[in-house]
Amino acid sequence: MAGRLGRPRGSPARQQPGPGPGLHPGLHPRLSLRTGSVAGQVFALQAVIVVLLIAAASLALVFQERYNTERDARDRSLAAAEAFAHAPGLPEALRSPDPTARLQPLADGARQASGVDFIAVMTTDGIRYTDSRPDLIGKRATGDLSRAVAGQPFTEVFKGAPSDAVRAVVPVRDADGKVVGLVGTGIEITNVADVVEGQLPLLLGATAAALLLGTGGAALVSRRLRRQTRGLGEAEMARINEHHEAVLHAVREGVMIISPDQRLLLANDEARRLLNLPPDAEQRHVSELGLDPRTTALLLSGRVATDEVHLAGDRLLAVNVRPTKPYGGHPSGCVMTLRDTTELAALSGRAEVARERLQQLYDAGVRIGTTLDVVRTAEELSEVAVPRFADFVTVELLEPVLKGEEPTPASGVYTRMRRAAMSGVRTDQPLQPVGDVIRFEVPTAPMAAALDAGHAVLAPDLKKAMGWRAQDEAGTRQALGYGLHSLISVPLQARGVVLGMANFWRAADTPEAFDDEDLSFAEELGARAAVSIDNARRFTREHATAVALQRSLLPRVLPDQNAVDVAFRYLPAKAGVSGDWFDVIPLAGARVALVVGDVVGHGVHAAATMGRLRTAVHNFSSLDMPPDELLGHLDELIHRIDQNESRDAGEAGEAADAGQGPGEAAGITGATCLYAVYDPVSGRCTMASAGHPGPALVRPDGGVEFPELPAGLPLGVGGMPFEAAELTLPESSRLVLFTDGLLEDRDRDFDTGLGLLAQTLARPGRSPDQACSDVLAALLFPAPSDDIALLVADTRRLEADRIAQWDVPPDPAAVSRVRNAGSAQLAAWGLGDLAFTAELILSELITNAIRYGTAPIRVRLLRDRTLICEVSDASGTSPHLRYAATTDEGGRGLFLVAQYAERWGTRYAERGKVIWAELPLTGEPGPEPVLDLEALEDLAW
Repeated sequence: MAGRLGRPRGSPARQQPGPGPGLHPGLHPRLSLRTGSVAGQVFALQAVIVVLLIAAASLALVFQERYNTERDARDRSLAAAEAFAHAPGLPEALRSPDPTARLQPLADGARQASGVDFIAVMTTDGIRYTDSRPDLIGKRATGDLSRAVAGQPFTEVFKGAPSDAVRAVVPVRDADGKVVGLVGTGIEITNVADVVEGQLPLLLGATAAALLLGTGGAALVSRRLRRQTRGLGEAEMARINEHHEAVLHAVREGVMIISPDQRLLLANDEARRLLNLPPDAEQRHVSELGLDPRTTALLLSGRVATDEVHLAGDRLLAVNVRPTKPYGGHPSGCVMTLRDTTELAALSGRAEVARERLQQLYDAGVRIGTTLDVVRTAEELSEVAVPRFADFVTVELLEPVLKGEEPTPASGVYTRMRRAAMSGVRTDQPLQPVGDVIRFEVPTAPMAAALDAGHAVLAPDLKKAMGWRAQDEAGTRQALGYGLHSLISVPLQARGVVLGMANFWRAADTPEAFDDEDLSFAEELGARAAVSIDNARRFTREHATAVALQRSLLPRVLPDQNAVDVAFRYLPAKAGVSGDWFDVIPLAGARVALVVGDVVGHGVHAAATMGRLRTAVHNFSSLDMPPDELLGHLDELIHRIDQNESRDAGEAGEAADAGQGPGEAAGITGATCLYAVYDPVSGRCTMASAGHPGPALVRPDGGVEFPELPAGLPLGVGGMPFEAAELTLPESSRLVLFTDGLLEDRDRDFDTGLGLLAQTLARPGRSPDQACSDVLAALLFPAPSDDIALLVADTRRLEADRIAQWDVPPDPAAVSRVRNAGSAQLAAWGLGDLAFTAELILSELITNAIRYGTAPIRVRLLRDRTLICEVSDASGTSPHLRYAATTDEGGRGLFLVAQYAERWGTRYAERGKVIWAELPLTGEPGPEPVLDLEALEDLAW
């Protein structure tokens, strides 16, 4: 028979080959219970706990059962006694001559019925009348019966003769309530114990089952623990933990173990120190550890790395990453090791300072000069040095520099500058505010000494800087009381010219004084800032020059005309003037030309190019060409200019290569133009575009549309003809011409700007000037990168009663009839004083059309700001003004027209021409005519 440890009882223990070192030879390897292993100790501890718990539970159940049984015996005894004591006729039976005879049968029946062991009826002295044992009748009952005699029933565990029992004693009362006897009932203790013992088999079975389950559970737990601990004992596991701590945390190399789902499983102390990991870093995702982005990307990529250098704060780490071996079907993670490769501890302080200085110089290169504004560049210099280098920084500049002018040295020393910028760690500083004039009149003061020497000057202790204190005794006393204690003055120089001065101050916030290394850094910082300030100064000068040139070349006032009511806006770009331009040009026949253009590029050259284009457009418009022909001539002109200037630039470049001087190309390629002609008589608008956005047309009801124009190439490209489009505009329509700088910028494309423009223009009832203001308010960028030209023109129609026209048959006799009709029309208009001159001009023009022109011939009079006389025919020949010899019979008619008309000219149409002349409605009268009008009809041109 096998013992509890698995070997035959009584046989000596024999050593058998076991499954592992230290295991009991008779144990199966899956359930090692050797006390030396952690699994065995856990099993033994669990088994003891189970046994103790089951034993305690069993005892508790026994005592509980015994208590319950005894309580039941008390209740049953008391109930039987109460029932018998209150039975009818019991008091009379007690007073009968033989109570025993009457009560004994009744007591036996009640005893059997109630299941108690005895029922004894007694006198108040305890003498038994009845009992389950006849030999006790007549004997006194033992125990204390006084409570029952006093009328109080009670129960008790009675120990004594004749037997131990659970007894209840109840008084018997007569009709008057007097206690006349006692009834005692009870169950013997032996019978109570028998009830408890009857429950023991069930209790023992439950105990055995619980013991079996508890032991089995402990065995399962021990089995799992054995697999996890590999059957190792406490000492072995302690030794492994010591090795783990020694290898993982004692070495000066960081170790991190990353799970397959890219979460941190373990990090040793060195890794936490090098990477500054939070205390609760375990189980966090790699992206939540606050690592350098390159390190995070390496861990997320899963690639192998060997001695890669990564940045961690101010440390350079050599990083190695290797994958872990997969086990149990789980995917592999990775292990990362880290080594600190920064300088030795003895040099780390100086290296940190040098790194900080390099970082500050890098920041200065990035932050200083972000704008081409002199004052803002000075402010950036003051901001970049506070608080990392100085507590306060002031920058003073020469007055010419602030205006963009070239500074001129005055005997090598500058004594007056204006404070342009100031920054500090606090606002309650004692230094002079921005805008004040700063004087450097004491030669021994650090500022004056730095300007005189041309390099930075250090004053480590301002209390000992007597020259500085002598400069402004009251101000320096206040500064010293505030806590200013150290100063570096750096002259700002570029191209060998002083631009200003930068002063770096340290106060009580930084108790360390400036040293020689700080002096070198401040000088380098000042040199970099001076270059940016000089660039901003030069840009300011060029920008001011370009703006002045641009504005001088743009129209100052718009010409007087009645065809359109015009308002305009022009805004130069913040980054530099471009070549945007506009114009309003009166044409013959009460018409007007609206022009807007754009020259690609910025600066003086773009502005000068714009002026050349505007002049060319004026010259070509004086020939009264259609828009498409005008753009064609303009394109040809620009192409020719580009060729000439490119050839000149090439020759200059060759001369520059030979050392004879620089060369520069200055072509005009890239210009765009929109040219529109509006006729207030017919309401027609003819326009053509050379690569320029078309206009916006606002109808009288507020509807906005953008008419499609034939696409044309920019000016100067050449090779393609331009096409014109003709629109008939409703009366009181509005034309809006603009350049693309109004609509698009870095943050908005052209189509978005076009939609926003349409929304802004779709509000009727505003004057052109108000419309210009509203458009700029809605579309203007905070800092436009391109020029903006905007032209808003409300079109007008010439009233029908101001127009008179006649068809002329090709008969010389018709001249007088038309002349007389014209004279009558002038009288109707109240222009009778112009009748003679008008008749003279009409006679000459009509006679010329009849003699040299082709039918149909028409005459039209327009009353606008001037009286316009027009004669049109279908011929393409044009008259020319010339001097007639004394022997010539003709050639004087056009000369007379030129003498009496304010202006005259020829305008070509699709078929034929129009010869026109304008007479002023008011003003100086012309020369008194002396010729016979009838005779003039016979004069030749």
